[in-house]
Amino acid sequence: MPNSTIALSFDALSVWFGYPNTTPAMLARGEYGARVGVPRVLDLLRIHELPATFFIPGHTIDSFPQAVASILEAGHEVAHHSYAHVDPSTQPIDEERRDLERALDALRRIGVQPLGYRSPSADMSPATLGLLETYDFRYDSSLMADDFRPYRPRIGDRVSQQEPLIPGRLARLWELPMAFELDDWVHFQFNFNPYRNGTSAPSKVLEIWAAELDWMHTNVDGGILTVTMHPQVIGRGHRIAMLTQFIAHCRQYHDLTFARLGDVVAQLGPPDAAAATPA
Repeated sequence: MPNSTIALSFDALSVWFGYPNTTPAMLARGEYGARVGVPRVLDLLRIHELPATFFIPGHTIDSFPQAVASILEAGHEVAHHSYAHVDPSTQPIDEERRDLERALDALRRIGVQPLGYRSPSADMSPATLGLLETYDFRYDSSLMADDFRPYRPRIGDRVSQQEPLIPGRLARLWELPMAFELDDWVHFQFNFNPYRNGTSAPSKVLEIWAAELDWMHTNVDGGILTVTMHPQVIGRGHRIAMLTQFIAHCRQYHDLTFARLGDVVAQLGPPDAAAATPA
């Protein structure tokens, strides 16, 4: 049975600290996610009785506790998204470990032992997957070596411009792949400096997301489509309307279910028992 998973990154303010010059106007856009976006998204999920996974940085947990509490009270999964939305590919391993632990502490303060992780900016250092194993994560959702099939990512690949790939070992966790084409930030988030257009028509994005779902449903047994959204982006009225249309499109398939990523992993079982993994 195919699944559609709604995964939201509730970055709030923290995402804007990655820009060279973080301004009050940028931070206001992050606050919009907590003030307006989260309530609108939660209302939509409640109306349609849909479960979702929220990847939340520790900085957001500490800055907007009421918004985070409302997500938990609604029964959604909360997963790890770093502490302050720092790209781990830029961090030395000790700094990456400290950030991972600080975010874990923030999650534990609200009673969450996360099953899953999504990297800020969907990137990793060579140490990231090994750290996730060390801290007993069950899944990651940052990589793109497949589109609709969960797989086990590899640790310790050896490859360079001059040397072909020598595959490393399989990680002891699942990868639930994401895609930038299925990420609202890529399509909708405008910025002046560095410039990002971000003015896609919702009809264009709906066409892409619906076509991906249709292709998966026809061609992939047991496929999973993970749509990534941010409350400060998808929360605008015309985009909530688009998301409502996408949900209706999904529901025309009576054998399709919506699921939290953690529930998908529970259905998959232990990764060591998996027989098929992309080479």
